[in-house]
Amino acid sequence: MTTTTPVTDGADTAAVRQAIATTARPPRPGPLSTALTFGWRGMLKVKHVPEQLLDVTVTPVMFLLMFTYLFGGAIAGSTSAYLDYTLPGLLVMSVLFTTVYSGVALNTDLTKGVVDRFRSLPIWRPAPLLGSLLGDSVRYVIAGTVIIVVGVLLGYRPDAGVAGALAALALVVVFSFGLSWVFSVLGLLLRSPNAVMNAGFMGIFPLTFLSNVFVDPATLPGPLEAFVNVNPISILSTACRSLMDGEPDGEAIVISLLVAAALAAIFLPITTRLYRSR
Repeated sequence: MTTTTPVTDGADTAAVRQAIATTARPPRPGPLSTALTFGWRGMLKVKHVPEQLLDVTVTPVMFLLMFTYLFGGAIAGSTSAYLDYTLPGLLVMSVLFTTVYSGVALNTDLTKGVVDRFRSLPIWRPAPLLGSLLGDSVRYVIAGTVIIVVGVLLGYRPDAGVAGALAALALVVVFSFGLSWVFSVLGLLLRSPNAVMNAGFMGIFPLTFLSNVFVDPATLPGPLEAFVNVNPISILSTACRSLMDGEPDGEAIVISLLVAAALAAIFLPITTRLYRSR
């Protein structure tokens, strides 16, 4: 059995101090690199817990199959005709539902004390927030891709081809990124992840079902039709349909982008302020 003498301990301490004193301090990471690092953190969480991808893989397929084959014949006369109408809307719905989990993940980090550790780091303050939402954008792409691929396997053929499908997916991802800041605010205000999830779905479910995702607004009662026509989710669905049909609706596309920008402009500063004060 060997013992460490005080002289040896002192020599080791002196060596460590000398190494620290003569080594150049690494440069402070920039905002972009920090945000991308936190985005990669989100990807690593999926790597270690693959079950997190169930909501962007299994759930969209379930919605597509259920609505197409249960309601297609009754609403459109055939499942193929209804698939052509509803698939762009289901693309919107499936990706927007995924944005709720941005707030859930942020609340989980907050309640577990992870946010306090991030705030102690010498990094750009909004980097954990921005990086987390950038990582979530990958999930949006996965959810949208699953819907489009399964739709093609079921017989859906976008008139605009691959380019139209990619354009519609990109528009939905941009809109979802803006919407995710709303749920980030909920994640910082509410006390538990379950509360964030319940509140998020209570808000997005009615807006989604009171839209043109599933039915033509012309078949609805007058007041309800008026609401559906101005619903941002209806406008986004119309924009996606037009892109996939090869006849882009410029007005719907511009409105969708403006709504996404407005959501980010309003809720990003609120999220940042709450993040600093919590």
